[in-house]
Order: sequence, then C-alpha cells, then structure tokens
Amino acid sequence: MADYRVIPLQTYPRRAHFQYFSQLAQPYGGLTVAVEITSFLARCQEVGSPFFLSFLYCVSRAANRVPELRQRVRAGEIVEYDHCPTSHTVALEDGTYCYCALEDTGPFPAYLARAQAAQARAKAQPSLEDGGEEDSLPLFFVSCLPWVSYEGLIQPTPVPADTNPRITWGRWRQEGEKIVLPVSLLCNHALVDGIHMAAFYRCLEEELALFPGESLPHTF
Repeated sequence: MADYRVIPLQTYPRRAHFQYFSQLAQPYGGLTVAVEITSFLARCQEVGSPFFLSFLYCVSRAANRVPELRQRVRAGEIVEYDHCPTSHTVALEDGTYCYCALEDTGPFPAYLARAQAAQARAKAQPSLEDGGEEDSLPLFFVSCLPWVSYEGLIQPTPVPADTNPRITWGRWRQEGEKIVLPVSLLCNHALVDGIHMAAFYRCLEEELALFPGESLPHTF
C-alpha cells in the first residue's frame, strides 16, 4: 500500500470548499488544453521512443509534482500520498482494452523497459480491475483517444464520486508551425481547484521540455 499522510480537516485551508463540493451530485471539474509538443515529438522521433509511453512518463511526473492531485478521500479523511502511480488503458486486438498500472520512478530508459513488460503482461491477462479500493485509491486514471484531435471531453464518473484524477489525451494536430495535443484533466473539486489544475499543465510543459531528463522536484 502506498505511503500517505492524513490532512487534519480542522487545519485544512479548503475545509469549507471540501464540505461544499463533497455534497454535490457531480463534484467534478475539468479542463482540456492544447499542449504544445513540437520539440517533444521531434525528440521522440529522433531517438525512436514510443510516443504514448514517453508522454505518459511526463504526465505522471507532472501530476505527482502537484500535491493536490495526490490527495484522496480515504475512509472519510483527506490523505495525501507520497507518490501516485498511473493506471492506463492498453488497446487489445479485439477492439477493447484493459488496464495497466505503472510507477514513474527512475530514469526514462528503466521506466520504458518496465512499462513495455507491464503492458505485455496486461495484454496476456487483460483485466478491468485496478485491484481493491486500497490499491486503486492512489492511482491516476489515464486514457488516450489517438484517433481524434478533440476540443472537449466528457468522461464517465462513478456514484458515489471518487477522488482519482483522470487524465486523457487525443491525437496531435498541426497549428501553424506548432504541433499541439489536446490534454484533458478531470478532478474532484472537493480537493482540487482551478489553480491546481493550471499547475499540472505548467508542470507538464516543463517535463516535456526536460524529456528524457530527470523530473523536477515537487515545487507547487
């Protein structure tokens, strides 16, 4: 089980916001941003690095740099995980998909080897299970729509609401001399505000610029 700390509600600065949005039937808020990937894509193509796993590596590291994205509601308490893995969709030959969980720790070459092995295992024994509630709580839920370059996205969400952020991207497109990729982030507003979502996109831009170097520390 991932390590976490409990955030006391008495001293939590967003206590009123948490209590308000926790009562809503649909407490989620989301953004879709066209993220420039011109240089990142060129580097991937230059070294022959698979785009999806390269981008997933940057997404995971960016999300982990924003503390609010690592926060969840666990047994009625707000907890903040030290580090959150991803659970991403893997396409299957029959047109469906399964899930594959990954940690982004270590340099990219080591991550890539682990990721490719994990995807092969997932395809061999496909499942839509992320494990029990304790196992799935720290996860970032990640998916991709490589067939379309969209402007907005509506995602299915559970009842009662969970607190796992959902990150999705589509097909890149040319805009003048730039190449951009639609990237969507959906979060539970009880824990995450717009300023925290904006921080994710800022961190993602920085991780893409650094790729395949080391991640920046948690700075936000």
